[in-house]
Amino acid sequence: MSYYFTILSPTDVPLFSVTFGTSKAGGDGVARFRFPESAQYMNQFIVHASLDIVEEVQWTNGALYVDDTLQGFFKMHIYLKHIDTYPPTAAHISAFLTPSGARFLLLHQPPQLPSSSSSTTGTGGSGSGGGGIGGGGGLMSSSFTSSASSSVFGGGLTGASSRASSSSIAANPTSPQTEEAIRQFMNEVYENWVKTVMNPFYRQGMEIRSPVFRSRVLAAGRKWL
Repeated sequence: MSYYFTILSPTDVPLFSVTFGTSKAGGDGVARFRFPESAQYMNQFIVHASLDIVEEVQWTNGALYVDDTLQGFFKMHIYLKHIDTYPPTAAHISAFLTPSGARFLLLHQPPQLPSSSSSTTGTGGSGSGGGGIGGGGGLMSSSFTSSASSSVFGGGLTGASSRASSSSIAANPTSPQTEEAIRQFMNEVYENWVKTVMNPFYRQGMEIRSPVFRSRVLAAGRKWL
């Protein structure tokens, strides 16, 4: 899973942004978006395009969400969960609102699964190369073999792979497990964000360039995502 996280002011001014990849299931923490040559601009476009939905959900949901696991002022916020999807890049947007009106937006894009068309084409090609009837027989036999093996072994292998994929955050961008992981990530970033903006040297609406804040956001990403 690849992530693009940004913080926007109440007037939609970008205050902070960072990209990172998943560190779960053997991930190395490096973002690998599907269109790397345009990802920098497309991510910004997709995130800002979702602001209308953020505001609509914000005013229809009403009261702030109270998180009893946090203390004092940290308890009051709105976690809007998954709010938008951009199908051309399979990007999903999750949002988090602070009492001051700042918006935390997380774009998460699952990895592109390898296509099976190449292996299917290769099997058909080798079968047809053996002649008309032989080629068809090869294709039919390979289909029969695969279906037979799946019927015999599918109960173990297919079941295991489906269970593994169902529990994987990367395979289910809108699953309850993913929502909970993103909520925990947002909460941790929110705590660090409040501490950063309370710094006497920080002026409201200023871009956050603190390397300490950036490292803590990345650490939260490694911890939860």
